[in-house]
Amino acid sequence: MRQLEHFPNLVTLFFTRAAQKGDAPFLWAKRDGAWRAISWTEAARTVAALAAALRRLGLGRGDRVALVSENRPEWCLADLAIMAAGCVTVPTYTTNTERDHFHILENSGARAVFVSNQKLVKALMPAAMRSTLCRNVIGMEPLRIAQTGDVAVHDWQPLIDGETPDVASCAAAANFGREDLACIIYTSGTGGAPRGVMQHHGAILHNVAGCAAIIAEDFGWEDEIFLSFLPLSHAYEHSGGQHLPIGLGGQIYYSEGLEKLASNIEEVRPTIMVVVPRLFEVLRTRILKSVEKQGGLGLRLMRRAIAMGPDRTLTNWPMQLLLDATLRPKIAKRFGGRLKAMVSGGAPLNPEVGQFFQSVGLTMLQGYGQTEAAPVISCNRPKTGIKLDTVGTPLKDTEVRIADDGEIVVRGELVMRGYWHNPEETARVLKDGWLHTGDIGHLDPKGRLVITDRKKDLIINDKGDNIAPQRVEGMLTLEPEILQAMVYGDRRPHIVGLIVPDPEWSREWADANGIVYDPARLQENDAYRRALSAAVDRVNAGLSVIEKVRRFLIADEPFSIENEMLTPSLKIRRHIIRRVYAERLEALYRA
Repeated sequence: MRQLEHFPNLVTLFFTRAAQKGDAPFLWAKRDGAWRAISWTEAARTVAALAAALRRLGLGRGDRVALVSENRPEWCLADLAIMAAGCVTVPTYTTNTERDHFHILENSGARAVFVSNQKLVKALMPAAMRSTLCRNVIGMEPLRIAQTGDVAVHDWQPLIDGETPDVASCAAAANFGREDLACIIYTSGTGGAPRGVMQHHGAILHNVAGCAAIIAEDFGWEDEIFLSFLPLSHAYEHSGGQHLPIGLGGQIYYSEGLEKLASNIEEVRPTIMVVVPRLFEVLRTRILKSVEKQGGLGLRLMRRAIAMGPDRTLTNWPMQLLLDATLRPKIAKRFGGRLKAMVSGGAPLNPEVGQFFQSVGLTMLQGYGQTEAAPVISCNRPKTGIKLDTVGTPLKDTEVRIADDGEIVVRGELVMRGYWHNPEETARVLKDGWLHTGDIGHLDPKGRLVITDRKKDLIINDKGDNIAPQRVEGMLTLEPEILQAMVYGDRRPHIVGLIVPDPEWSREWADANGIVYDPARLQENDAYRRALSAAVDRVNAGLSVIEKVRRFLIADEPFSIENEMLTPSLKIRRHIIRRVYAERLEALYRA
């Protein structure tokens, strides 16, 4: 199993691995305070029973089935069962409103939907009842619904208990090919209504094979342990945190949530972690604060490690050996002690953050991709040299070139078939088999891809200069005073900013200055604003004249998924933020 075979579809991949792994543990979740496993054999029987139940409900080849759930073993089992029944999975975010659910159910034409619990069914059920085709709701946990209209509600356990699972027959019935549709993933999008990306089996299998090759060739392929905590409805976690572990015959632990992530990491001791840059920024801040509070030798070693980075030249060798024996094992223990690599994707990673983790002995790989490419296009890897201002070399069998205007275009089996029922947008991004990513970049001399910015996010000032906002925002959020930031200035003479102060820093500042902590009143405090201004000035010192943030506003509240200023993958939604703050941002140019 050290070579990833050429599978015809994701269902065959799963049943093949299940037959090979047997009673070995596969999916883990915490129940009553203890981690409990579902074996590969048990998972295969559940998938077969659930697929048979879906067929009994009248669902068949090509029918769409939505999936609304937090990360848990049943998410994976439902996804596999939907595909095993010949249907197409439509994952949706747990943060969706009734309006969001209705758009996706109606646009996809979903005939059924899985939902995990009572809390999530509240927003889903009205949408299902209003939808044209959705007539079955399946609860992973028992659901209490007073009125269902003509929608039938089923409980998971009785549904599968009513079937005699025939794993061999279910596996044999998976006779679809790599070109057949596996799922429709709606892009969370930084602007406009979500679009359904049609991912075929071959696209995800291409990703699995390419990522597995990096693990096998650069780290050695063993019994891999994954900790799943990014939303499985996002393509990054769906491919990297679910189907890649299946391809590797690995184990998946489902995190109890972000608030318990640190303790889960120490308990699970993962070998691979799939994460987004924002989490790295939070972890970096926590580690630095912890070491600074301890002070003494630990703080001096930390500063030395950051100053040197991972460089092991002859001059630095003795100090690196000291760090290997003292600081780095302590940091590694916080991450379970057997972590091979953390893979960052979903948004640009500030190189300084990546350099920090490399310096303290943790291998950081920055990847790049899009939902439209299943989603991984490229990734840093030790074999070709980890350079964190790049996103590494393209995956195996992936073509990447730079168009005349600097746009990155991609070709290969990983590229989507198009947007569901949206031929105009499909024609805009797919041209002669090439996916036009909308990102600007170039290839370095070693073939590593360098992203400079989103084509559509570029700020063009009134003099025609191009400014990459994500670079400036990334530098701002590295300052301890600043939690989040957005910069603004299209067709304007200079850049201004919107800043969300870090609440922990703000509380400490208020305590140190003998002021009651009240975020609204702090905004009126001149000394507080001067402290934030000093942080912006520190960033400006490292920026070019056209990039400098001349003035800034303090945001009314943090950017969040709930107020729609963040996507579920934690990217800022510029059009939403601009809509709320445009007048005040424009006023900065008149003051």
